[in-house]
Amino acid sequence: QSYEDVMWSPEHPRLVDARIEVGHDVVASYLGIRTVAVTRGLFLLNDRPRYVRSVLNQGYWPDSHLAAPDAAALRAEVELIQSLGFNAARLHQKFEDPRFLYWADRLGLMVWGEAPASFTFSTESVTRGVTEWLDVVRRDRSHPSVVTWVPQNESWGVQHLAHVPAMAELARAMVALTKALDPTRPVVSNDGWEQVDTDVVAIHDYEHDPAVIEARYRDRAAVDAMIDGYGPAGRRLVLRGDVTDAPVMLTEFGGISFDIDHTDDAWGYSAATSAEDLDRRLAGIMGAVHASAVLAGFCYTQLTDTLQETNGLVGSDRKPKLPVARIRELITGVPQHGQTWRVDQWNR
Repeated sequence: QSYEDVMWSPEHPRLVDARIEVGHDVVASYLGIRTVAVTRGLFLLNDRPRYVRSVLNQGYWPDSHLAAPDAAALRAEVELIQSLGFNAARLHQKFEDPRFLYWADRLGLMVWGEAPASFTFSTESVTRGVTEWLDVVRRDRSHPSVVTWVPQNESWGVQHLAHVPAMAELARAMVALTKALDPTRPVVSNDGWEQVDTDVVAIHDYEHDPAVIEARYRDRAAVDAMIDGYGPAGRRLVLRGDVTDAPVMLTEFGGISFDIDHTDDAWGYSAATSAEDLDRRLAGIMGAVHASAVLAGFCYTQLTDTLQETNGLVGSDRKPKLPVARIRELITGVPQHGQTWRVDQWNR
C-alpha cells in the first residue's frame, strides 16, 4: 500500500484495526495515521495545506444538559456538523464524550479539544485544572480526529494574564505540559487573545460589519498591525513567543442571533429579525472571511442555540434556521447567484 492509502483525513477517514495480545488477554481497537503541523502561516494535515472550516460546539442538550440523550445523538451531531459544510469542530468549554470522538474518527471530522475554564485563579484551581487537563490529553491523544489542543480560552480563570506573572506562567506551563505529553499536535495557548507560546494566532472578533472584517484580515500586514497593537477585543493578541510563522485563524466570529421561539432572554452578538435577514448577515460575514488572503481557517459561533444564546445555525432541537444546502454554500464559500468569493488553492 502507498502512503496515501493508509492516511486519515476528512475526505478519507481511514482507520487501521489493532489487536493487542498479552498472554490470555486480548484488546481490540483501531488507530488512525496522519500528521499535523503548522509552518509558514499554514495548517498542514498529512503535509498538505488544510483550510480549517470549524464550528464552535458547546455540546449542550435541552433535556439532558451536558450529556447527550443517547449514543445515536452523538453520531447525528457529527453528521450534522459535516452536512453544514464544516470539516472541524471546536469542542468549547467541555471535555466531550469519547463516543463523539469515536464518530469523528470514523466519519472524518477534525476536532479541537478544549478545557473548561476555572472561575477564579487560585492554588486549588491551578492544581485541579492542570491535573484534569493532562488526564484528558492522555485519554484523547490516540484519536486521529483530534488535531489541536486548546488548554485555555479568553483568559477565563486567568483574567489578569497580561499583568500577573503567575497567570502568565500557568499559560506557558499548560502549553509546555501539553507538548510534553503530546508533541504531535499544535497547541493554542489561550484562544482569543493574550496568547503565550502559541502555535496558532487564534483571534476572536465579533464585528458584524463585513467591510471591517475584510479590512482587518485582508493580508498578513493587516494582522501584524493588530499583533503589534491591540486586537478587536481591546487586548493584546500575543504576549510572548515568535508567531512570525504561525497560521492566523479567526476562531470565534459571527454569533448572529435569530430567535425563532421569541424568548425573553435571547442573546447574540448581533441579531437577525427574520430568516432572510439571517441569510443576508451570514452571507456578508462569510464573504468577508473567504476574501481573506491570510486566514488559515475559521471557527464560526456557533452550532446550536445554547440556553439564552440564540446564535446557533441550528436551534437547540438541532433544526437548521436556514436550508442546510444554503448554510453549506455560505460556509464553504461556493459561489452562487453571481457572487465572486475567492476560493484559492487551499484544500477546503
